[in-house]
Amino acid sequence: MLPCELTVEEAAAAVGGRELSPVELVESVLARCEASEGRLNAYATVDADRAREAAAQAEREIREGDYRGPLHGIPYGLKDVIDTAGIPTTAGSRAWAGRVPGQDSTVAARLARAGAVLVGKTQTHEFAYGLLTPQTFNPWRAERTAGGSSGGSAVAVAAGSALFALGTDTGGSVRVPAALNGVVGLKPTFGLVPCAGVAPLSWSLDTVGTLTRTAEDAGLVLRALTDQGPGTPRRSPGTRGDLLGLRVGVPAAFFFDHVDPQVEAAVRQAIEDLRALGATTVPVVPPLTEHMEATHWGLMAPEASAVHERGLREVPHLYGPDVRLLLEAGAHILAQDHLRAQRSRTLMRQAWLGLFDGADVIAAPTVPLTAVPRDQDTVNWPDGYTESVTSAYVRLSAPGNVTGFPTLSLPVARDSDGMPIGMQLMARPFDESTLLRTGSVFEGSRNATGRPAPANGTRR
Repeated sequence: MLPCELTVEEAAAAVGGRELSPVELVESVLARCEASEGRLNAYATVDADRAREAAAQAEREIREGDYRGPLHGIPYGLKDVIDTAGIPTTAGSRAWAGRVPGQDSTVAARLARAGAVLVGKTQTHEFAYGLLTPQTFNPWRAERTAGGSSGGSAVAVAAGSALFALGTDTGGSVRVPAALNGVVGLKPTFGLVPCAGVAPLSWSLDTVGTLTRTAEDAGLVLRALTDQGPGTPRRSPGTRGDLLGLRVGVPAAFFFDHVDPQVEAAVRQAIEDLRALGATTVPVVPPLTEHMEATHWGLMAPEASAVHERGLREVPHLYGPDVRLLLEAGAHILAQDHLRAQRSRTLMRQAWLGLFDGADVIAAPTVPLTAVPRDQDTVNWPDGYTESVTSAYVRLSAPGNVTGFPTLSLPVARDSDGMPIGMQLMARPFDESTLLRTGSVFEGSRNATGRPAPANGTRR
């Protein structure tokens, strides 16, 4: 096995035990970048010189006994909406072409303090306002979408050109590409991870999240992002090998409506696997779902337009047509409607909290269908219902953003075309430990490897 194919946990054990040099690890990742980038385009910028310098420094520090923890010497990618001093942060837009921040974002600074090695900036849908990342290719099948807006981060982890990566999630932009590329995506509780130095899209929804190969890796990265250090997370139900005492809520509506049969079957089987590990299942009925989409767009659209008010006035021609259309439309939403959306979110959050009176986590599909062809615009369901691909992908992920609750996407199966299928787990606010614990035990029961997907755009 190549070093670039290790999980963070495995690499940390090898680096900390001085069985693997950070320089060797970074060189393996850079070699994978060189081999895969021409086909996948996961990165907007690769700074090989800086990565090598940081790896050499990490090696010296570890050799001298200054080991900072499990991320020390671990190479990672950072979504190109997250500021890095001296490295371009363009948000995938011509409107920000040539922009080089003078200081790191809070999350970049915390990862640097943990000793992680930045490989480069990963591709994003322009200003993170979309769920496709059209310039990036799915490593399982190049003709399928990579998803977005954190598509570059998901593809880099899936392909082995980063051991972990950060993305942002405003309507599913971490979890959607995680599901479509077969990696683990964590959207923490809203406000848990600082957004200072991250290009905003919607102030009341934006969340920095992680893309990793395992749930355990997600926990290691989250502790660094929240300045908790490498300690042990708070106890959650179950022992190391089982989930005894865990209550899994299974939605009786909404999350299984208009879902591809293969996705539904795979997720329901994964829920049965949780039962086999000792969990109990209970039916839940998510409330107020008929208002979910309107509330989400009522929050995001006017806030995004406010963020880009000056840009649209001064350089509208530098925005892509899809993003410009959304921004211009959002500018016409009245302040009263935005306030109604805020009130609706408050009511939804309170109502959804009630679901956790009888459940510890809620399990459901992350997205209703796997990665569609890159040129597909709409989804036609057998009952005649038609929706855009974007609406389909955001439909099941938006509740995590509107409520602000932590949500974890796990790869659980492949469809008949070999494309990954994701299951998401949602927990009450600030209960990431239960999510990660559940995900880790589930992965262990399946002997999940978290190994990279093929980098040549064809399935194995």
